[in-house]
Amino acid sequence: MDRNTFTGLFLIAVILIGSFFLMKPSEEEAKKARQIEHLDSLKKAGALKKAPAVASKDTAKTPVVDSAALKAPFGSSTVGQEQLITVENKDIRVKLSSRGGRVYSVELKNFKTFDKKPLILFDGNGNQFGLRFTAGSTIINTNDRYFTQSTTTASVAGTDSSAITMRLSYSPTQYIDYVYTLPATGYKLGFTIKTNGLDNVVSSKALTLNWAASLHKQEKDLAQERLYSTVYYKTTENDVDYLNLTKDDSKQVADEKIQWISFKQHFFSNVLIAKQGFDKVNVAVSTDVNSTDVKQMKAGLTLIDNNSGVYPMEFYFGPNRFSTLQKQGYNLEKQIDLGWGPLKFINRWAVIPVFNFLQQFNWNMGFVILALTVLLKLVLSPLTYKSYLSMAKMKVLKPEMDEIKAKVGEDNPTLLQQEYMKLYRKAGVNPLGGCLPLLLQMPIIFAFLRFFPSLFELRGESFLWMKDLSTYDAVINFGFNIPFIGNHLSAMCLLMTVSTLIYTYFNNQVSGATGQMKYIGYISPIMFLGFLNSYPSGLNYYYFLANMFTFLQQYLIRLWVDDKKIHAQIQENKNKPEDAKKKKSGFQAKLEEMMRQQQQAQQAQGKKK
Repeated sequence: MDRNTFTGLFLIAVILIGSFFLMKPSEEEAKKARQIEHLDSLKKAGALKKAPAVASKDTAKTPVVDSAALKAPFGSSTVGQEQLITVENKDIRVKLSSRGGRVYSVELKNFKTFDKKPLILFDGNGNQFGLRFTAGSTIINTNDRYFTQSTTTASVAGTDSSAITMRLSYSPTQYIDYVYTLPATGYKLGFTIKTNGLDNVVSSKALTLNWAASLHKQEKDLAQERLYSTVYYKTTENDVDYLNLTKDDSKQVADEKIQWISFKQHFFSNVLIAKQGFDKVNVAVSTDVNSTDVKQMKAGLTLIDNNSGVYPMEFYFGPNRFSTLQKQGYNLEKQIDLGWGPLKFINRWAVIPVFNFLQQFNWNMGFVILALTVLLKLVLSPLTYKSYLSMAKMKVLKPEMDEIKAKVGEDNPTLLQQEYMKLYRKAGVNPLGGCLPLLLQMPIIFAFLRFFPSLFELRGESFLWMKDLSTYDAVINFGFNIPFIGNHLSAMCLLMTVSTLIYTYFNNQVSGATGQMKYIGYISPIMFLGFLNSYPSGLNYYYFLANMFTFLQQYLIRLWVDDKKIHAQIQENKNKPEDAKKKKSGFQAKLEEMMRQQQQAQQAQGKKK
């Protein structure tokens, strides 16, 4: 092949490839062509007939329906246009959709999102709600069918509620009604399903209710909001359980009746309550959602047949405020995480009552936390005093302990500890006296670690520079993630860390700690800087105040405690006869016995060698 032939073939190839891309129809043109081709094929087959348009406030295209679908059970419900009906009271605004007859969206009127937008729990196609059953050979999913507004009652007789009925018709005398009732105030929406004349239409009496919702982001920290959001449910035996908080999860409950299902977010809940309970419940939670949603939650519920065709239920759309949930009944407050074991007991029966008492004064939340800290420190002041006194005694004994260490050496730690124990016993000092009071306070510290992140009352409350005590107060936003720290630095967390380091320094001065023990106390505050950096600023503010009041308590105790008097008391104890001394505790006796056995074992091992 010569050069001219090759050049010609190459130019032809370029022209063909270029014309392919230049003359290729756009995606919109291709879509129109496919639609025209599809309509032509339907016309030829005689399957297409004109469907009447349903009046709607919204502009919508006339749907195209196969005539066979109209002849199927509930066939007329396949035709329609979506209309939204708004019902509201003082607290919530609910939109009902004619498509599915379901709750289309819920807005909480008294609250805003973190960026001051209307707080809408869910809306649109991300929400599905409907019955699934078989009529003849057709599977009916009411979520995709068009309901008609049957009746609207401005007020229900004898109550302050308004009612709306959405109807899915099989015939004029055979239908399914969704009856919604909304009182003048509150977060509950009454919901009752009524079936009429469908015994010979529905193949099985068991009706399955499917509910799904993608919950919208409401808080500043999406990662933290997801950490506290999942599906909760309660059995009729008063047991509350929930799905995994950190990953996708699902569960089937077939051996117990379920009274309510909650799509719980951090500070708000969507709860469906069945007064008669549900059977055979399937629940699931997924993190496969877009960037503006928290999680996708689903529930499949079997309605319990009561031979009346009436299934009374109600929704709760509202805040996860402990007192508010408690007023709703059904133990809804149990979905608030107050910790486990003793932590839950402390929060439930000590912290919450005190907090509710302080709230009655209508103070700013910063002052409520301040008052809570003061009360707690006053209650714990005897333990703080004992802890300081024990550390002061250990500091006085430090020179004698150094002499024992120089005499025995560090090669035999068991013998060294035995000699230390003898000194402690003679001096009447408990070496754990400084630690035990602190250990007794640890459950309260950890209880607050669970209490503050779940405390709805902190949401949106500002104090000093902290705009929202329920989330972190970033003094620096890095714009990227730093290992151990995250993408920001919290100002109050930083203050709390610095105050803890100072507190550790003064503790070391009081106790006379040296060597490794001197530096171990500095590690925990640094670790907690990373751990608590994304926690609520209200929690870090409490820890900061606790450190400040501990400094004040120790300063006052120091004015009362004289090291010289402590030294004189220790020397007096050492000079007392053995039988006049305080009987050693069972723990101390066991510890000494264990050390003796270790010493004997070491000596026996040395003889073998």
